[in-house]
Amino acid sequence: MEAPLQHSTTAAAGRAAALAVAYLNHRRGGPSRGLVLRAVTTTTAQDIDNIGRKYHLKLVLEDILEKDNIVNCTAEILYHLGKENAAPDVHFTIEGELKNTDEQDNIFYNRIKSLKKELVAQNIPDSHGNVPPEMEPIRLLARVAAGYVIWQNSTENTRYELAQIKDVRQVKRSDDYLEFDYMVLLHEFVSQEIIPWQMTVLWHPQHGVKVTRNSRQPKHAEY
Repeated sequence: MEAPLQHSTTAAAGRAAALAVAYLNHRRGGPSRGLVLRAVTTTTAQDIDNIGRKYHLKLVLEDILEKDNIVNCTAEILYHLGKENAAPDVHFTIEGELKNTDEQDNIFYNRIKSLKKELVAQNIPDSHGNVPPEMEPIRLLARVAAGYVIWQNSTENTRYELAQIKDVRQVKRSDDYLEFDYMVLLHEFVSQEIIPWQMTVLWHPQHGVKVTRNSRQPKHAEY
């Protein structure tokens, strides 16, 4: 049985909205598109007997690379009752069209494919918050992959965000995919933990992103 809709607390709604944006990046992001939250316009919540708690959100999103590219989004997030290891159910609808990135994606793909040596980079962004322009697609790919990790590991009481790429290394492949091995730092806002996380990521402009392996690492792995 579903309880009546009720206004959710600001903190709980903020955690749900952050999860929605992470999931949206996982589903719709890429090396030429990253979505960030501009505003939360509506938040309600309801308890569903023996199932969990559902949040209903209305969000305003913008593109990291083109801040005038703004879309509205509705999202529903269901956190399962008593199932700490179950990923929340997330459903969303985007109103309007996201900008087509096929051309930029292909430029990035061909640039990486033409490198004489596999790409290696550290500390994106650096300690001053700077990201070299040629590394922006690498950071946006990390956001897509981290969106998957965040979705799979979130509960109603957590809020993860990608803080930094500590290390990224391209892995040579014999097929058409690009493969990157990332060590990233995730910031969990509730506990204030900085968590090293390993992610192996495949990407192809026609097939999108796949996270083939990911695992939480010991704290010393960030150094």
